[in-house]
Amino acid sequence: MCGIVGAVAQRDVIDILLQGLQRLEYRGYDSAGVSITASKGNTQRVRALGKVQALIDEVAKHPVSGGTGIAHTRWATHGEPSEINAHPHASNDRVTIVHNGIIENHESLRVELSELGYQFESATDSEVICHLVHHALKQNDSLLEAVRVAVSRLEGAYGTVVMDNQHPDRLVVARSGSPLVIGYGIGEHFVASDQLALLPVTRRFAFLDEGDVAEITRAGVRIFDINGNVVTREISESDVTHDAGDKGKFRHYMLKEIYEQPVSICNTLEGRLNNGVVLDEAFGEQAAKLLPKIEHVQIIACGTSYHAGMTGRYWLEEFAGVSCNVEIASEYRYRKSFVRPNSLLVTISQSGETADTLAALRLAKQQGYIASLTICNVSGSSLVRESEMAFMMRAGAEIGVASTKAFTVQLAALLMLSAAIGHHKSLGAEAEADLVKALQSLPAKIEQALAMDDAIEALAEDFADKHHSLFLGRGDQYPIAMEGALKLKEISYIHAEAYAAGELKHGPLALIDADMPVIVVAPNNELVEKLKSNVEEVRARGGLMYVFADKAAQFASDEAMKVLHVPSCDKLVAPLVYTIPLQLLSYHVAMIKGTDVDQPRNLAKSVTVE
Repeated sequence: MCGIVGAVAQRDVIDILLQGLQRLEYRGYDSAGVSITASKGNTQRVRALGKVQALIDEVAKHPVSGGTGIAHTRWATHGEPSEINAHPHASNDRVTIVHNGIIENHESLRVELSELGYQFESATDSEVICHLVHHALKQNDSLLEAVRVAVSRLEGAYGTVVMDNQHPDRLVVARSGSPLVIGYGIGEHFVASDQLALLPVTRRFAFLDEGDVAEITRAGVRIFDINGNVVTREISESDVTHDAGDKGKFRHYMLKEIYEQPVSICNTLEGRLNNGVVLDEAFGEQAAKLLPKIEHVQIIACGTSYHAGMTGRYWLEEFAGVSCNVEIASEYRYRKSFVRPNSLLVTISQSGETADTLAALRLAKQQGYIASLTICNVSGSSLVRESEMAFMMRAGAEIGVASTKAFTVQLAALLMLSAAIGHHKSLGAEAEADLVKALQSLPAKIEQALAMDDAIEALAEDFADKHHSLFLGRGDQYPIAMEGALKLKEISYIHAEAYAAGELKHGPLALIDADMPVIVVAPNNELVEKLKSNVEEVRARGGLMYVFADKAAQFASDEAMKVLHVPSCDKLVAPLVYTIPLQLLSYHVAMIKGTDVDQPRNLAKSVTVE
């Protein structure tokens, strides 16, 4: 989603701001801008439509410099992508702001401010913030107090940074629903929506809590909570590593991250398995006390994480022996729900800042769950800080917008959770040991699946002129088919749908023809004979199929079906292994289509607005 970078320093900060924006490009955006205050009354602003490089080119034509500044990449929510709608926004050549989130009452505020004489130049909801602050400064010359007054009028989500050229030595920031992190230096301090933006200048960070307002100067940082009390937020040393320019030998981050999955799985398993047992401690300090009490699991997630949750449901009910519901976060938060006794709430999010998932967690905390657990990749994120328990994924930074390694690590986490709960139920030592053994086999099995890359690249040529496709799976492979369809549509822009294969005869067969490729995932399990019947239904209607199958499943290539053999693996971990060829297929089809693989159109990596 939108990216924010701000700095207050003795040195020129323009390069810090621009490099910070480049490090946030993976989040998705359509325009970028920067404002610098060099001295009292002197603020310069440059904005550009398109990539950050376009902004860098504009800054080269119209140089700006100074020690206090803010910068932004925008993902449009109100107003089309354009230079005039790009941030920063300004009021009366004095107040400049950047903003992430959505101001839900912006229309009434716009009317009120227009009646006060303020003129709006953009169609954004964000512009009301700078005019509110400017108006508040007429009654109070303190920028901190003016921002407090302004944000008290806002309804919705915001992470905002405000600069006043009459106070060129400071920034004031406010957070409600949209993440902000303070970066601590020596004689200089920073703010960003993601710590990745600031890694070249500091590794000491503090995350703002809901309702916090902070004043940032070269000398220090003062943080106030929602009640206006001075508070201290823990400063931690980041161990995150990411070089925004380092794709290694790979053309795209997505392909690099696909190939990183064996290492990511190793990292998430490390220290969490012992003598055929998944350690309770993997899920937090309270896990040993809470896991034995759990009788039901409610999973809440969005997008790819939702597909992980759907797969996890099969495992939780089979191995843990507890009932499980899975729900899309944006739906859960807007309906009345019934909480079963001794229910565990599980949220899943790579970033830990997904707005709908975070809002669902806050709602669920009022509904009587025994505890909340988040499966997350970012240690300082809101979901981690607001959940009683946390499973840290250790997937490493994921830059490609289309999630790959985060998905397989989420699956591994859910399989481990199933074993950990099952350990306290009726799983049995032998079954748990088998499950742990299967988990330990995963890195090698994924390496073997990656060896399919060349064959999948050749197969992808068949999709050059295709505009639609179907994905089929049965049992715990159905959510994997859904994830495969999502990947293909995300980065190649081919319309793709997934179905449980048994549902074909209930409608989707009407779509089958020679121009509708059908992708099938077919491990050698108890459902494979049923799946073969579904394949024959497609064949009888002239469909062209691409089957990813275990050799033992005995699918044979012919004029209507191309079969690629997936390495044999334990059925417990087949969903993770069969994910790999679908990721590679989507990547190579996107390459043939010539799309922007790492930053597909209209999408953002971390969706921090509703």
